[in-house]
Amino acid sequence: MYLLGLDIGSSSIKASLLQASDGVVLAQNFEPKDEMNIIAHHNGWAEQDPELWWNYVKLIIPKLIENTQIDKSLITAIGISYQMHGLVLVDKNKQVLRPSIIWCDSRASEIGKEAFNVLGQDYCLENFLNSPGNFTASKLKWVKDNEPEIFERIYKIMLPGDFIAMKLTNKITTTVSGLSEGVFWNFKEHKISLTLLKHYGFDSTLIPEIHETFSSHGTITNEIANQLGLPAGIPVSYKSGDQPNNALSLNVLKPGEIAATAGTSGVIYGVFDEVKPDLLSRVNVFSHVNYKIEQPRYGVLACINGTGILNAWLRKNITNGLSYSEINEIAATVDVGSNGLQVFPFGNGAERILGDVNIGCTWKHLNFNIHKKAHLLRAAQEGIVFSFQYGIDIMKSMGLKLNVIKAGNSNMFQSNIFKETLATLSGAQIDIYNTDGAIGAAIGSGISSGVYKSSDEAFSRFKKLETIQPNKEMQSKLEDAYQNWKKELQNIK
Repeated sequence: MYLLGLDIGSSSIKASLLQASDGVVLAQNFEPKDEMNIIAHHNGWAEQDPELWWNYVKLIIPKLIENTQIDKSLITAIGISYQMHGLVLVDKNKQVLRPSIIWCDSRASEIGKEAFNVLGQDYCLENFLNSPGNFTASKLKWVKDNEPEIFERIYKIMLPGDFIAMKLTNKITTTVSGLSEGVFWNFKEHKISLTLLKHYGFDSTLIPEIHETFSSHGTITNEIANQLGLPAGIPVSYKSGDQPNNALSLNVLKPGEIAATAGTSGVIYGVFDEVKPDLLSRVNVFSHVNYKIEQPRYGVLACINGTGILNAWLRKNITNGLSYSEINEIAATVDVGSNGLQVFPFGNGAERILGDVNIGCTWKHLNFNIHKKAHLLRAAQEGIVFSFQYGIDIMKSMGLKLNVIKAGNSNMFQSNIFKETLATLSGAQIDIYNTDGAIGAAIGSGISSGVYKSSDEAFSRFKKLETIQPNKEMQSKLEDAYQNWKKELQNIK
């Protein structure tokens, strides 16, 4: 049997074909080869045409199947991972009404702040576990206020993954996890937030039918099956936002586990069984993929915008284009703490963990007589780790009992300095796996469709590439450096 996973990103659309019996990835494909265009008519806007995502899905799936020459009748299920927080609007004919307002669009920030103030901080944090902020519900309110003729024609609102599932199956569904990421869900009442809908002036009929994350979201229609070269009737059995799905792809399902990514930006995603919201809204709380009312699992997400982009900036502007492995070798020639040099890697926009403040990237205590290129390179990686730990500290104040950090074998997690520094400072073991969003979506579809009896069975087929333990010898010096970094951060803020 085979499982097909799709990852609907803002940069590209990816697909993976998985052999269920042993977890072997038979084929992967993505389009476009260059990053997808993001439409920005005004500063802070970011839109994409949902039909463009669908066109790339139609392009990559036939190629994926053709390259493997498998028996297509053995494809058992399809899973979808998608960019979170995007707003897709369709009319009664299921036609897109306007470009999707995607995750990095900030036009609705003030709308969310106003709702937070009117409904009250206590009410929002107790019921939504978040401020309405710049999430999907606030983006819909922007459409209502600024494009009323479009708003009046809306039949259903969707997230990007809901839209792709609709194109495959002709059915419109969503999930509790998806509703929570849009701040449409009331955790206290275990239902759609009618209070927020009333405040924003929305009718509840705009919300699609709610299905479990692991459940059938429809089956591929005959027409679409013919277009894609697939058998009709394959179920779309799993849908999840990219960060919860990344956690699933790493088997991060239990309280105390963290999934981490460190690409251009970085994300720490921790799983809780009980959570008290951060009063400063520096992190966001959503329902995890395995959330159930009787056994809640919350995903708490901290985002750091300035992560790998700092390392890339140094590579381009300081090292004359050395490879990342060469950069890591040079950085390793200096001791922990970089001889007092401090880096605050916040040069990629406003940072939510700092209260949505844009402080820029700051270097402190640079001494021309003692600091060399190696110090700059190591201090940058340590500064990125310190920002991760800052987010972890916020999560610990919310009740996180950290046991393990899991990550894919990519980006900053290919640096031994970065991995060892993070393991030592957090006190957690780090496990590295070879996985990605499309693979996670395929695994999710297998769990849902019964190909795997449990998540434990599914992940028994995937082997760890590496385990990193805290280094006790560097712990004391590293903790001192982090405490000094935090003190300086307060002065910069």
